Amino acid sequence: MTIFTKIINGEIPSYRIAENDKFYAFLDVFPIVPGHVLVVPKMEVDKFYDVPDTYLSEILVFAKPIAKAIEQAFPCKRVGSAVIGLEVPHAHLHLVPLQQTDDLNFTRGKMKQSPEELKTAQEKILSYL
Repeated sequence: MTIFTKIINGEIPSYRIAENDKFYAFLDVFPIVPGHVLVVPKMEVDKFYDVPDTYLSEILVFAKPIAKAIEQAFPCKRVGSAVIGLEVPHAHLHLVPLQQTDDLNFTRGKMKQSPEELKTAQEKILSYL
């Protein structure tokens, strides 16, 4: 069982943004920039492109209002999307507010935000959903 499955199941606390029967979205607790959200299928599949076609076709539709809310909560030029998935063997989509191309650079150090900062980011995004 992956850490994301434990988050989905409520065994590990998260800063939930949205959820339906197939997907769960939550703040990355070690974001590359504030407002960084992860969207994961509830189905535990390691590689993103091994996810069933119906999930692949629906994940962007699920993510769209979240991306729009991130854009409002964290004024940016756009919300970037990335599929990397090397750290956790559970398919996931990163939604990251971008001011510049380098904001989507996963090789630089991740931020360490306090629980209060994460809660504030969660509330800001939720206020636009």
